[in-house]
Amino acid sequence: MTTPAEKNPIFENIQNTIDAHEVVLFMKGTAKIPMCGFSGFVSQVLQHLDVPFHDVNVLDDPEIRQGIKDFTDWPTIPQLYVKGEFIGGADIIKEMFESGELRELFGKA
Repeated sequence: MTTPAEKNPIFENIQNTIDAHEVVLFMKGTAKIPMCGFSGFVSQVLQHLDVPFHDVNVLDDPEIRQGIKDFTDWPTIPQLYVKGEFIGGADIIKEMFESGELRELFGKA
């Protein structure tokens, strides 16, 4: 049986990125220069929690920009992955941050 990544080179690229980094944020812009408020917010939360992460600027590649939405079947960007698991977008990260759940996820006291 083949996986979606084996059928689609964009999915394979996304999966390889997720596999290569403990924390990945697919975002508009970069951690240093976010290009949308939602991406900037999630990036700032991660930086506030001192969580190192790999940022992927979806604006650099239209195939990745659409591909990440198709990969997770999630319509918005940013998208956060931790240890290979899709966590969510800006709204979910905001809720998790406010509840303390995000801090627990990263083991930050």
